[in-house]
Amino acid sequence: MDWSVHLDPEAPAGGFPAFETIPGPLDAGALIICDHAANAIPPGYDMLGLTREALERHIAYDVGAADVTRALAAELEAPAVLSAFSRLLIDPNRGLDDPTLVMRISDGAIVPGNARADVREIARRSAQFWAPYRAAIESTLEAMLATGEPPAIVSIHSFTDVMREVRRPWKIGILWDRDGRIPKPLIEALAAEPDLSDEEVGDNEPYAGALPGDTIDAMATPRGLANALIELRQDLIAEKKDARAWAARLARLLRPILADSRTRAPADFEAEAGGATHGRGKPSRAT
Repeated sequence: MDWSVHLDPEAPAGGFPAFETIPGPLDAGALIICDHAANAIPPGYDMLGLTREALERHIAYDVGAADVTRALAAELEAPAVLSAFSRLLIDPNRGLDDPTLVMRISDGAIVPGNARADVREIARRSAQFWAPYRAAIESTLEAMLATGEPPAIVSIHSFTDVMREVRRPWKIGILWDRDGRIPKPLIEALAAEPDLSDEEVGDNEPYAGALPGDTIDAMATPRGLANALIELRQDLIAEKKDARAWAARLARLLRPILADSRTRAPADFEAEAGGATHGRGKPSRAT
């Protein structure tokens, strides 16, 4: 079995890839994705005017999330798709009409290279980076659906332990909108772990699970695919060994949930809920 990493075969001029794929069995029952895996800025953008230190911060990517994603894909023997560019270039987890698609200020840091990004420049970044990443996810999903084993989407993110001088109590948060088939049992399983208290497992914390136009909304919701967005606190997964340990835990808890194909059968939760959205009113997704 080929578990090597594959970079975008149709990378933009200069060879800078938009995404990374990890091959896996198409009937695995899960696709692992990571929207904010990388802090790389393509040549020609002069690092968006930022220092290397700034690009190592959470504003540029989700610290530790890529390591968790790769390890979880290996544990579950499932395919994965990861972004290969910084969210500061263009955020692959935002809709094209989202005002935070290209951030000019992020957590107090001015991004000089985005100050004059006009409609044409944003469209260029979308075509070269945002769209290929989304297309890689979509093509993988369609190939997986063709096997007759509908895949769940598991999206891996991470969040800072302190935001705006407020310490966050959660070690892990499960974000979801209308479809609780994976989030509900996963939250229960996490809360039952001996080293995790109820207060350390967030249900739509630290952000709301509903974000129109985000990757799950665009990829899972129209297909009725079961999904969960997992947020891990960055200080707990910054080291590779810790990221792998969390991936092993998540795999152990996810396996029995994903094993039942009825859990993953396409379902129209939007119609069933009459448009109601779980988690409305909480902070919108950030870092």
